Amino acid sequence: MIELTEQEIKSFLDTIKKESDYNFDEYSIKSFTRRLQKILSDQRTDMNGLLSKISSNNDFLEQVVKDITVNTTEIFRDPEIWATINKNIIPPLKNEHRINIWHAGSSTGQEVYTMLILLKQHGLFEKSRIYASDINTDVLKIAESGKYKYREIDEYIKNFNETYGENKNNYNINDYFKISRSRNLIRVKQNLLGKVQYKKHDLTNLTNPFAVKYNIIFCRNVLIYFNHKLQNKVFKMFYDALFTGGALIVGKHESILGGIADKFEKKGTIYIKK
Repeated sequence: MIELTEQEIKSFLDTIKKESDYNFDEYSIKSFTRRLQKILSDQRTDMNGLLSKISSNNDFLEQVVKDITVNTTEIFRDPEIWATINKNIIPPLKNEHRINIWHAGSSTGQEVYTMLILLKQHGLFEKSRIYASDINTDVLKIAESGKYKYREIDEYIKNFNETYGENKNNYNINDYFKISRSRNLIRVKQNLLGKVQYKKHDLTNLTNPFAVKYNIIFCRNVLIYFNHKLQNKVFKMFYDALFTGGALIVGKHESILGGIADKFEKKGTIYIKK
């Protein structure tokens, strides 16, 4: 593993800020360093070589930014959380005239389609407005296409069944996906496509990219890569963007700490705005 000095990391951060609108200053230094070490290894270069190429090639800079950000998601990931969303978070929304949901850091969209499936089943699909954002335009294109590799299907089916538990026989994953082993392809069915508004967005900008209030905000397994100071800034932005009683859903290993935590009621990894 390539060892990096504090000065080398600072030089990288300063160069990124100088050459673009990105700012990684408040990322968790441990995870950020690991990603940067991997980039140097993959590129077979040292920091001086990397900075030189970043400064002279904007497409390369964008690729480095994409490599720094982490994209991990799957359909019905963490089934116990989706079971709670299905049972406790979605049913009260039936009283709403319109439902706004934001998937922040949506990656390749499996989480987005999971939520669309639940909205379909609860009869709330038509009155819902779904928004999804990510810093990485490549993953947004995958999300919009709704096409995934077949090799993931066993885990998806397992998650799907665990979410519904004893009621799993009432639902069929084939109602929502066309599954082709021979073509190594899982394709989202047409009845779920075209519902989502996708937009490139950097959470560190601390802005609400769609300029609406939300009933639910998902931001799972993103904030873990930010330091505590930046996490609290993002939580404050989410708080302001939620309706009172709205739900913020974070990852299994993420939690709200500090003064902003008092503004939410904590229910596992789900936080309800007071």
